[in-house]
Amino acid sequence: MLVRTEGLKKYFKVGRDQMLHAVDGISLGIEQNEILGLVGESGSGKSTFGKTLIGLHPRTGGKAYYEEQELPAKFSAADHLAYSKNLQMIFQDPYSSLNPRMTVLDIVGEGLHIQGQHTKSQIKEEVATWLAQVGLNADHMSRYPHEFSGGQRQRIGIARAMIIKPKFVVCDEPISALDVSVQAQVINLLDDLKNSLGLTLLFIAHDLSMVRYVSDRMAVMYLGTVVECGPSDEVFFNPQHPYTKLLIESNPEPDPKAERARQHASIKGEITSPINMGPGCRFADRCPSATARCSVENPKTKHISDQHSVTCNLFD
Repeated sequence: MLVRTEGLKKYFKVGRDQMLHAVDGISLGIEQNEILGLVGESGSGKSTFGKTLIGLHPRTGGKAYYEEQELPAKFSAADHLAYSKNLQMIFQDPYSSLNPRMTVLDIVGEGLHIQGQHTKSQIKEEVATWLAQVGLNADHMSRYPHEFSGGQRQRIGIARAMIIKPKFVVCDEPISALDVSVQAQVINLLDDLKNSLGLTLLFIAHDLSMVRYVSDRMAVMYLGTVVECGPSDEVFFNPQHPYTKLLIESNPEPDPKAERARQHASIKGEITSPINMGPGCRFADRCPSATARCSVENPKTKHISDQHSVTCNLFD
């Protein structure tokens, strides 16, 4: 495994004595040159997991490994400098993730400048090369973020992450703020870079169809935990967890006629509060298959095939 976690936890303190369980005991592994898609509703903890994994948030508990070397629970400045060479992130919002006072040259070349191993002329040359890689040109180096469209800004963000040639990149909903016409361009760009550079990606998104298209495996999150994980096609076409089934059934059909004709599934009930979690399955209050046991007993993870696992009491 290039990257893996064991019982990773990230809690946030709210108020005097309450804790919000954003990520609560996730164990996942990602092989080299693999794309793992991470899906789930807003607030399920997807982005927090990605940021905690690469040290942007200090861990509350559990462990994280890169190339079988345990990462620090809380990164120091020296840790960030050491690990940022191989662990990078493409942020969700291309409008807020780029410093409006910096030129494209400074933004994209910042990683090389921090590493301190390149001259100014070398940085400029590398920036020009990577702008070309993401479909921009060298004339853009002197411009500022406000002069670009959303798709162009996201390409700048991709160039910033890739210029130091990392091995692992967290893509935090990199297409959600973009027009549909631009989304496919960015997805194809990431796929090309993955194949040419041997990248490993954690691809976080809402769109299950897009995740199935771009990823090798898919993990489904609900309230800070992974409820199902397996090969993308297997999870998408043969979901096992009740939440995964409802999530996929609620995914819109691309054919307008089929979309109008089908019966729409909806996930009913209120989401359990992520603050001071009690025992039992977190999906129990909304699950159509829940039993009395589900409200009091935490489900365990079962392997239904070599690569497909599900965390549900129904599989005992």
